[in-house]
Amino acid sequence: MKSRLYTRTGDDGTTSLVGGTRAPKDSFRLEAYGTTDELNSWLGLLAASEVISDVRRSQLLDIQNTLFDIGAALATEPESQWQPAPLGAATVERLEKAIDEIDANLPALRQFILPGGHPDAARANIARTVARRAERRIIALSRHVKVDPDITRYINRLSDYLFALAREININSRQSEIFWQKH
Repeated sequence: MKSRLYTRTGDDGTTSLVGGTRAPKDSFRLEAYGTTDELNSWLGLLAASEVISDVRRSQLLDIQNTLFDIGAALATEPESQWQPAPLGAATVERLEKAIDEIDANLPALRQFILPGGHPDAARANIARTVARRAERRIIALSRHVKVDPDITRYINRLSDYLFALAREININSRQSEIFWQKH
């Protein structure tokens, strides 16, 4: 017999952490992993783009899997018998390599760029701002509980990756970058 998707256990405004403790749905921990989940959804939309190369789509899938790992780590209470493996510097370095790969083929950046151009470049910029919010939520959480520092580094780099990806999408789809015109 198939179980129901809904449990009704969260109707009181709490949810279970990995380890079994119930936590308020507006806690620092849930804000951190909830925003990471939102970011992952934006990346899923971006990966569905027809203008994303197979290489970038593969990178986005890798990033989405890493964000699931991060979400699991953020959802795990320190007392839990199960503890996630540390993210590791190599994961951050893999993302840095991808950023460098993209940036090597972009024109030098001499002005601030407004989000826009191709719709998928705009989506990459939305994902970038959600990554920045996730970073803020993770930092807020880290003031209360220990958070793997590579998680914060990864999310910080991810916003850079998404900025570079937005630029690449515009250039590859022959959309002009929109430069900030100071009033």
